[in-house]
Amino acid sequence: MDEFLSRTFNDLFSRPAGPFHLRFILQPTVATFIAIRSGLKDAKAQRSAYLWTILSQPEKRRVLIRDTWKDIGKVFSIAFLLDVIYQIVVFRWIYPVQALIIAFTLAIVPYVLVRGPVTRIASHRNAQVLLTDAEPTQKTR
Repeated sequence: MDEFLSRTFNDLFSRPAGPFHLRFILQPTVATFIAIRSGLKDAKAQRSAYLWTILSQPEKRRVLIRDTWKDIGKVFSIAFLLDVIYQIVVFRWIYPVQALIIAFTLAIVPYVLVRGPVTRIASHRNAQVLLTDAEPTQKTR
């Protein structure tokens, strides 16, 4: 078991230095852009922060996860497929659990970490704009 875990961690951490290393930059970047777009939509619809809602409101969880999969499913699938290709090229074998870990790390993690803070920042800015628009303007002579 120790050998298995050691090999798995070694395989996972050697990926950024191997072939297809550009995906470790591109896929999280794409996931981040998608999260920003979704976070701005959330702020415009006056929804609460994404991760907080998933953790604290179980009745909304299913809808949010479905929404997440619509947003990030393609990026996750491409990350998984590229890791399978990487494994075939480098290891000449496929380790599906490792591919899931990599795809999750490259697509889902950045999305979840960025969407909520973007929603909060945009909501805060929207509230400030509304406050400044609501203040009476003074005419200067």
